[in-house]
Amino acid sequence: MSKKRKWDDDYVRYWFTCTTEADGTQRPQCVLCNSVFSNTDLRPSKLSDHFNRQHGGVAGHDLSGLKPVPTPSDKSETLKALRVASHEDALLQASYQFAYLCAKEKNPHTIAEKLVKPCALEIAQIVLGPDAQKKLQQIPLSDNVIHSRIDEMSQDILQQVLEDIKASPLKVGIQLAETTDMDDCNQLMAFVRYIKEKEIIEEFLFCEPLQLTMKGRDVFSLFRGFFLKHKIALDVCGSLCTDGASSVLGEDSEFVACVKKEVPHIVITHCLLNPHALVTKTLPTKLRDALFTVVRVINFIKGRAPNHRLFQAFLEEIGIEYSVLLFHTEMRWLSRGQMLTHIFEMYEEINQFLHHQSSTLIDGFDNKEFKVHLAYLADLFKHLNEFSASLQRPGMNTVSAREKLSALVRKFPFWQKRIEKRNFTNFPLLEEITVSDGEGVCVSPDITWHLQQLSSFFQGYFSVGALDEARKWILDPFLFNLDFVSDGYLMKNDLAELRASGQILMEFETMKLEDFWCAQFTVFPDLAKAALEILMPFATTYLCELGFSSLLHFKTKSRSGFSVSDDIRVAISKKVPRFSDIIEQKLQLQQKSL
Repeated sequence: MSKKRKWDDDYVRYWFTCTTEADGTQRPQCVLCNSVFSNTDLRPSKLSDHFNRQHGGVAGHDLSGLKPVPTPSDKSETLKALRVASHEDALLQASYQFAYLCAKEKNPHTIAEKLVKPCALEIAQIVLGPDAQKKLQQIPLSDNVIHSRIDEMSQDILQQVLEDIKASPLKVGIQLAETTDMDDCNQLMAFVRYIKEKEIIEEFLFCEPLQLTMKGRDVFSLFRGFFLKHKIALDVCGSLCTDGASSVLGEDSEFVACVKKEVPHIVITHCLLNPHALVTKTLPTKLRDALFTVVRVINFIKGRAPNHRLFQAFLEEIGIEYSVLLFHTEMRWLSRGQMLTHIFEMYEEINQFLHHQSSTLIDGFDNKEFKVHLAYLADLFKHLNEFSASLQRPGMNTVSAREKLSALVRKFPFWQKRIEKRNFTNFPLLEEITVSDGEGVCVSPDITWHLQQLSSFFQGYFSVGALDEARKWILDPFLFNLDFVSDGYLMKNDLAELRASGQILMEFETMKLEDFWCAQFTVFPDLAKAALEILMPFATTYLCELGFSSLLHFKTKSRSGFSVSDDIRVAISKKVPRFSDIIEQKLQLQQKSL
């Protein structure tokens, strides 16, 4: 067994202090960057090397004045006498601020010590001089330091969110979705909606990997485990919006069954951002074949590098606006509509290219019937894209989303009647073909049948958010006809009293609907609670989709094994870390260890 080295008071000249393990082993700790070294490093050469290499040395100090009082009870007073606390506070502040910006910009942790700090030192040397350079040199920005700083900020942000959830006067809403990252690992992401200080807040909750399988019970185990870990009852959840495969996160999935068993009152909604898959399922055979032909054509061009390069060169040669085609993807709702529009607008050029390549796809692509089907599909999916885009905003609730969906569905009978009369005004690309070629007649029966199917499917598939007449006072309590409310309704008196207030009417006209009802919690708590229970559930998983876009910046090929849970929370959360509290706790822990 090797001999253990002992602490010497002279080592304080290198800005080190001593920490003692349970077995009595003494280890040196740098008071500038908090790095703790092994007992074998407890020698002047090692300590001096770290002090000069990592912190640039501090010239001009009276080293004899840096010796701490050896009595443990006086160690905190020694730090004050040496002004270590104030100096270290500035260094920690700079370190935390940089780590925060690093996470917000989704940069790798090594960028600090490999790029930012060397650049800053060079700039300081040139512009400010060597003294400023030595001060910057002391800021701890190593890979491990940045990683630990982000972890601490993430925990502080999470603690703020959990405190808000516990203090919310109503049960919270959750949106949950999963994706697969670059490392073929399933990531489960969740956002939460709660009430704080008369306002509805939407915040990031977690992003955790599913270690083994993506079965419903695995998702539920992870979801439930998060709340148990932080000592929050699962019945705090009043609603849950999911997206993805019906067998995994759908309304009839094992996951939803487990949730309802644990929380019977919970409201389950399905994301409204993906009507495209439902539309595809209802397509007649000819229209479905046309859609699959488009997908195969794109894969033929984009999926083969030589074809892609030749196609780009061909488009540049003839001066076409589009230089590339969009890949079709199943999970991103806007891609299919844009893809079909691009194909239609470049139909002649793609047709020439397929002929030049002698592709077997030319048989299904080069005919008038296919072009008519393509025009209808491009127009229809464009309408769906506009509908989906209208839902892509924070604060979207099921009532507003249901109104937008109803507005879309009510257009289908009008479109159907116009198409029966050979009027294609609502389908401009299809109308363009019928005017030039007169080919719209052959597709009219398929279109009218498809619109009929869509109308019935939409009504049955997305049913959450519809309000009966007795509850429409939630949307406008002042214009609502009280006759629709039965006399036995306990809150009818509150509604009558609310309608008589001119001040509350002014608030209603100037505030968002959700904020208005939040503001009524103190005056009409029963009305506010009843209204917000309807407005609280998420209608889409839009925030999760945004989070998945951020996930692509963290999980790259060069960082495929990177754990993103803490970084992504700091990056996309609206909460700001409480830097002063974090730094104060850090300094207190350091002083206790002295």
